[in-house]
Amino acid sequence: MSDDHTHVQEFFTARAADWDRRFPDDGPAYAAAVAELGLREGGRVLDAGCGTGRALPALRAAVGSSGVVLGADLTPAMLREAARAGRDRDGVLLLTDVAALPLRSSSLDAVFAAGLIAHLPDPAGDLREIARVVRPGGVLALFHPIGRAALAARQGRAITPDDLRAEPNLRALLTRSGWRMTSYADEDDRFLALAVRAD
Repeated sequence: MSDDHTHVQEFFTARAADWDRRFPDDGPAYAAAVAELGLREGGRVLDAGCGTGRALPALRAAVGSSGVVLGADLTPAMLREAARAGRDRDGVLLLTDVAALPLRSSSLDAVFAAGLIAHLPDPAGDLREIARVVRPGGVLALFHPIGRAALAARQGRAITPDDLRAEPNLRALLTRSGWRMTSYADEDDRFLALAVRAD
């Protein structure tokens, strides 16, 4: 495992146990973001970097009992908390790196990724791997329950022009990685960029 991965794992392992208690009111925001994926009954969806699985109930509701819901995370402690919260009933939990997904090419309709992009060691390569497992025309949602300015303020830092999630930077990154950005919202109470898998 690379130093980057070890750092990400240590960060989230330290926070796993009280993660849901720290952010108890995010459920509706997650559900609203999942609705933007346009999933249908029987659909196949991955929550990439699923953490404690807060999106899994909404993803399961969107695809119904005949659909496939997967939650992938690099940090065992996060997946343990997801299972403890009963979210393994909503989706299959996979301990895996999004840089090497154990999934067939073009096998998914959509990928939901909350707070993932800032933690990717190789954003372009990792988004290409996510694109690999999504069918052409499938959708990617990059979500955060608060916008960039609010998040920066919470973390005591300023937003800089080289921020990966600034619209021009993110659009270019997605284009390089096999995606076409279709919408971008950066508001106080949410960040949501949607992209479609290019042919």
